[in-house]
Amino acid sequence: MAHPGVVFLDDDEDLRELFVDVVALFAERDCLTVGSVDELVEQRKRVLAAELIILDINLGPGLPSGLDAYKWLREQNYGGRVVFLTGHAASHPLVAEARRLAGVRVYEKPLPVPTIARLLEREPD
Repeated sequence: MAHPGVVFLDDDEDLRELFVDVVALFAERDCLTVGSVDELVEQRKRVLAAELIILDINLGPGLPSGLDAYKWLREQNYGGRVVFLTGHAASHPLVAEARRLAGVRVYEKPLPVPTIARLLEREPD
């Protein structure tokens, strides 16, 4: 199977399905979606080959977060772009932590389609 150009981590299955459709429409690139950090790690080879990884910050109470996924990616020397999504206020502790990370952007949900299209461009926005 071809390596994905994009990986999308979110605990909302409907949102994952929608994202695959948007990526196909705007970028004609492969998109791997996963619903948890464990699924992300299970798909290690495909994930680390991706150009862009979009991580939902909060993946559910008591579960590893998008920040845990980010830390794992960095431990694996992932060199592509990482973007965070959140439905929480900037004051939420996980969101505040994500905003302090160098080289990543944090976007609020719902992510407008034009913003998704810009993210899918091969160069950073």
